[in-house]
Amino acid sequence: MTTRASDTQTARVVPLRPQQAPPPVPEPREPLLRDVVGGVLRRERLTQGRTLKDVAEAARISVPYLSELERGRKEASSEVLAAAARALGLGLGDVLSLVQRELVAVHSTAGRGRTATAGRYGGLCLAA
Repeated sequence: MTTRASDTQTARVVPLRPQQAPPPVPEPREPLLRDVVGGVLRRERLTQGRTLKDVAEAARISVPYLSELERGRKEASSEVLAAAARALGLGLGDVLSLVQRELVAVHSTAGRGRTATAGRYGGLCLAA
């Protein structure tokens, strides 16, 4: 016996709970300055093929402290940041410029359709 499509009944699924909209996607978190600064310091050190000990000695800071700076665990004072920059053969302005580029890149890839830093200041980084 053959059944035709009109002879078959289709089951109707009734959800027990009403369908809920998916939770909203949270807005991307603004990166912490200490994380970005630490990332720049670490990247520059590794690019130069230098050890934590070598850079820490040149900057006259302890190895554990430099490690914490690179991991974004500590905030560097301007004096310590300048010393670390000099130990890497950079100026304080060079480090801040690299940090600024990274912050702009984060904003441009955040999917917001706008770059708050680049839009407001035109990519200009001011340092005192």
